[in-house]
Amino acid sequence: MEIMNQQRKEELTKICQNLLRQQSYSGEESKVVEAIKGWSKELGFDDCIVDEYGNVICHIKGNKPGKKILFDGHIDTVPVPDDSKWTQAPFGGEIVDGKIYGRGASDMKGAVSAMLAACSYFAKDMKKEFAGDLYVAGVVHEEIFEGVSARKISDNIKPDYVVIGEASRLNLKIGQRGRGEIVIETFGKPAHSANPEKGINAVYKMSKVIDKVQSLKPINHPVLGDGILVLTDIKSSPYPGASVVPDYCKATFDRRLLVGETKESVLKPIEDLLEEMRKEDSELNVKVSYAIGVEKCYTGETIEGERFFPGWLYEEEDEFVQIAYKGLKEVGLEPEVTQYSFCTNGSHYAGEKGIKTIGFGPSQENLAHTIDEYIEEEQLFNGALGYYGILKSLYL
Repeated sequence: MEIMNQQRKEELTKICQNLLRQQSYSGEESKVVEAIKGWSKELGFDDCIVDEYGNVICHIKGNKPGKKILFDGHIDTVPVPDDSKWTQAPFGGEIVDGKIYGRGASDMKGAVSAMLAACSYFAKDMKKEFAGDLYVAGVVHEEIFEGVSARKISDNIKPDYVVIGEASRLNLKIGQRGRGEIVIETFGKPAHSANPEKGINAVYKMSKVIDKVQSLKPINHPVLGDGILVLTDIKSSPYPGASVVPDYCKATFDRRLLVGETKESVLKPIEDLLEEMRKEDSELNVKVSYAIGVEKCYTGETIEGERFFPGWLYEEEDEFVQIAYKGLKEVGLEPEVTQYSFCTNGSHYAGEKGIKTIGFGPSQENLAHTIDEYIEEEQLFNGALGYYGILKSLYL
């Protein structure tokens, strides 16, 4: 029996095109959720629920109780600032030379389509004769808040295994660096810029802090690399500061997190450094913290939390890694075992919850967020084939 026959390839293409035609910027995912609900019914899923945040969770129940596997794919996309720069309509789902074009094709509506199709085809082919539950989650708000809305999903279904579908070019991913957004604030004293000596310039104070912070040596992990810390944003107040010495300055740093790092351990070297600087400068009023994210969901709910998303990494010998690798090989794929270079919802499942997690997805990582984003049909079909292989290896 051919797993991905012509009829299934045509259906999968149609699902992918349909999802691409639903614009779904972060916080505006309702149309694509409705489309997924429709497809889940057509594909024979047993039920499909939408939680408070607007995540859509489709479910197929095996004939016997057993392990639960969750396929996780975010359904929000980054915006299209100027569609005139695209050669294909960003929400058209058009096929040209074997490529399906559209915002989110690689990141990651192609993978979500492949997950839905693979779970459906596996359950049909097995006549549901397997012990366990298959879940496909279309997750909201991942682009700006990795892992946070996923907390609601793992609380609801408590999966034993998770497959992250972020693009991996059909390679098997067993880890990633995490991400923390660190905020340093300096507080000064306003004065007229004609008499600057009467004030305390918060930006001057910040410039010294930034110099010192840049001298911190990053920690290193033999597999994941450096826990880099890079300045991404700086703001002063009042702005515009016409004739006023700024009394406030905020700098934001992106910190890539390694396995085992905690909120406290990441901030400690910065806090120690600032304490030393305070001893040398009695006028230095400075504090460090994590950025707080607040995002509004299309359901009306609000997601709020510190921007700290842990790293994670499994050994190649790990049981689930081996199950997934065997399944991918058995359907004819040749995956390399590597790590993601960016942050994913795995930060929550593996990093926060310790749930066995791997990454596997169609398409190239570097196509995400680009003009004329696309997914190759061949990658899409092989993505579904790979998910099917993982299911076969886990349940049969």
